[in-house]
Amino acid sequence: MSWLFFAFCGPVLWAISVHFDKYLVERFFRRANVAVLLVFSAMTGLVMLPLIWFFRPDVLALAPVSILVIVLSGLLSMGAMYFYLVALQSEEASVVAPFFQLTPLFAYGLAYLVLGETLTLRQMIGGAAIVGGGFLLSLRFGGAAKFKLRLAVLMIVCALALALSSLIFKIFAISSEFWTTMFWTFAGQAIFGGVVLSIRPYRREFFELSRKNSGPLIAINVMNEVINLGGSLGSRYALVLAPLSLVQAITSTTALFVFIFGIAVTLLFPALGREDLSPGELLKKGLAGALIGLGAFLVTT
Repeated sequence: MSWLFFAFCGPVLWAISVHFDKYLVERFFRRANVAVLLVFSAMTGLVMLPLIWFFRPDVLALAPVSILVIVLSGLLSMGAMYFYLVALQSEEASVVAPFFQLTPLFAYGLAYLVLGETLTLRQMIGGAAIVGGGFLLSLRFGGAAKFKLRLAVLMIVCALALALSSLIFKIFAISSEFWTTMFWTFAGQAIFGGVVLSIRPYRREFFELSRKNSGPLIAINVMNEVINLGGSLGSRYALVLAPLSLVQAITSTTALFVFIFGIAVTLLFPALGREDLSPGELLKKGLAGALIGLGAFLVTT
């Protein structure tokens, strides 16, 4: 199966998750620390550990130094999600998501410096078209322009952490084994959750939120984490099959799918969220989608 299928699993499923994240932040974590929300992600990683170990008991045979570095990859991915959720507390999903276009730019530089990865001219044009389409999605026309420094800093750190995490994962998934690398990445995520719960105010907040909203909070989080897990496994597996920068370029199309699913939410469940469906906005998003489609065609032919 083409690496493109696995790469697109990430942005499609993550776009669905973005809307779940926004709902969770608005409904349960408007005034709470979003690190508490990440405990649920950490619990998903914890659940996956015995499942992977049962089928691959040799995951424990990896060298200690390698284990520490891969665990760092899991910690970086969770740290990136923390900065993303902090940004999501004060901004709309469609405003935050386009900043993920920075990830492939960081990834290309890291892959070139560390892995020696180079792209053909056709692939570079395709990757540029995908990233360009993503930036087009982020443009806001009309009204007074306003640069949001806090949002920019949060998402730049997020994008860099994601690129570093993907780089580490690719190095070890190729040299070691995919599921072994996933095991220790999940271990890093679980450790992140353990650190959060070790802080008394966060632990109290987590149990208080769980007690007051146990039914809807747990149900929505479980669904969200399953969706996230599918996206993560798909995009991580694509890293084994294709250059890091190309996979990150594909995964940066999350903003497009956020908009597409936002249209569905606006039309079917307007009480949950509204997307700008003005003719100008639709034309802009249509052009961005065409650019992304052209880029995907170029990088795979």
